[in-house]
Amino acid sequence: MTQAMPARVVLVAGLHGAARTTAVDRLLHADPRAIAIHHDLSRIGEGEVQRVTRDRWGEIDRTRVDLVHACVSCTLREDLVPLLCELAERGEYSSYIVEAWDGVEPRPIAEALTGTVVNRRPVTRWLHLAAVITAVSADRLVADLSTKDDMVDRGLAVAEEDDRTVAEVLAEQIEYPTALALHGGGRDPQVGAQCTAVLTQLNPAAAVVPTEKDALHALTGGGFDPVAAAARMDPAAAQPPERCEMGEVRTVTWRRSRPLHPARLHAALDDVVGVSLRSRGRFWLASHPDTLLVWDAAGSSLAMQPAGPWLAALPDAAWDLVPEHRKAAATLDWAPECGDRCQCISFTGVGLDTDRLVEVLDSCLLTEEEVADATLTFDRADDPFAELLDTAS
Repeated sequence: MTQAMPARVVLVAGLHGAARTTAVDRLLHADPRAIAIHHDLSRIGEGEVQRVTRDRWGEIDRTRVDLVHACVSCTLREDLVPLLCELAERGEYSSYIVEAWDGVEPRPIAEALTGTVVNRRPVTRWLHLAAVITAVSADRLVADLSTKDDMVDRGLAVAEEDDRTVAEVLAEQIEYPTALALHGGGRDPQVGAQCTAVLTQLNPAAAVVPTEKDALHALTGGGFDPVAAAARMDPAAAQPPERCEMGEVRTVTWRRSRPLHPARLHAALDDVVGVSLRSRGRFWLASHPDTLLVWDAAGSSLAMQPAGPWLAALPDAAWDLVPEHRKAAATLDWAPECGDRCQCISFTGVGLDTDRLVEVLDSCLLTEEEVADATLTFDRADDPFAELLDTAS
């Protein structure tokens, strides 16, 4: 029987290879006419990529892929997408499971599978992205979200200049999809419950299911919208819940409408970053009053970078150029005195002392007297973040 187009595609990602492979095996078992395609990037630094195709009974084919440039984007553009379109044309299989490599985040793959143009036609003529799933191991989740290891330390770097941390990659793999597969959570119910709480609080939009059961396949019958996923992850617009507590796993979102004092924030970073597994959001620094700054921390690693102006700093005519989800968030954040300028950073951790954390962050804000002082200014010498943020601009 020839399968009609567009063909169903399911993307399975995850840093934890055993968990990811188990999830793929379960999907193959649930659909005997499906095949899985995996690009082995373990030797991409030497210019070698191996494409492995398998079905529920085992390996079908293993092919060395020769690329102009051995990189993830080239693998997607030059091999994966054309291959899937060709297979969809043949119609021999009911669905295609794309198993990502350990250190590859699902977002670029999902966007390639939905936004690429093939022979001057949209790839959606051939392919329908039904689901994006990230699989994680219960016995490694918390440890890898808190580790200081870089990807290169684990031999998982996908490019010479890959300076990402393990915690950073894992966090982004968890936060993007709408389905999360937890492997090994049933071996220790307490650990399983803790991992489920971490996953649920890091990505409230995702369903969390065990890899060991057929419930995973039930999540592959719909569709995945990369545009909506990107908007949900946009730190300039995210509206996380104020508080959540599930056992020892706690999330708190710190919201304030006064700017942060740069020197006081810098002095408090050790007391803010290391206490949680993950923190992210947007913040307002008194020394950069018109610039929306992004806060992105995983484990003990913190990245700060400018993300353009606050909407309150834009002329009214420029609002027509702003994405709708950003305007909606600005409307929710709006205050008469400062517009959409605000502090909105969400922290998630195990055993997190949320009251103490909020107290430390509040101590970094400008006081009411400082806010009222029209003569208060910040020179570069007074701003420990000046060089970092000016370089990133």
